[in-house]
Amino acid sequence: MTSNSPLPVRPLRTNQPRFPGHHFSMRFSSTPRGARLARRLAGERLDAWGIPYGSDTHDTVTLVIAELSANAVRHGLVPGRDFRLRLSAESSTVRVEVTDTRGEKVPALTDPSDSSSGGRGLLLVAALADRWGWYPCADGPGKTVWAVCSVVAEPSP
Repeated sequence: MTSNSPLPVRPLRTNQPRFPGHHFSMRFSSTPRGARLARRLAGERLDAWGIPYGSDTHDTVTLVIAELSANAVRHGLVPGRDFRLRLSAESSTVRVEVTDTRGEKVPALTDPSDSSSGGRGLLLVAALADRWGWYPCADGPGKTVWAVCSVVAEPSP
C-alpha cells in the first residue's frame, strides 16, 4: 500500500553534538616552516570537519594554532626535537594542543605596555580562546600549551 503523504520530519535533537568527534595529531619540525605547515594543515582539517575557510571560527582557531606553534618553535626549541600539534573537535568546541620538549620555559602572559616588539602571542590566545592553559608532560621533558575555542554557527548566505 502506498501513500501520497510526505515522510514524517524528525525534529532535531538539541543534545546531539555538533561534531561526532574529530581528532588530528601530527609532529612538525621545530622551524618556522614547520609552524607554517602546522597552521595550513590544521586549516584544511578544520574545513574538512565543517568549519569553513573564511568563517570567524576558522580564522580564530587557525590564529590560535599559529601563535602556539610559533611559540613552540621560538621558546620550546630543543635542537633535533619536533613539536606536536593535536586538534580535537567535539560537541561545539575545538581543542588545540601544542607540545614541545622544553619544560623549563613556562608560558606566561607579558605586560602589553612593555616596549619590546614580541611576546604578545599568549595575549592573543587568551583574548581569542574561551580557555587556555598548560601542563608539564608526564612521559618526559616538555610541556603542552592548550586552548579551547567555541564553534559559532555561521549564518547561511
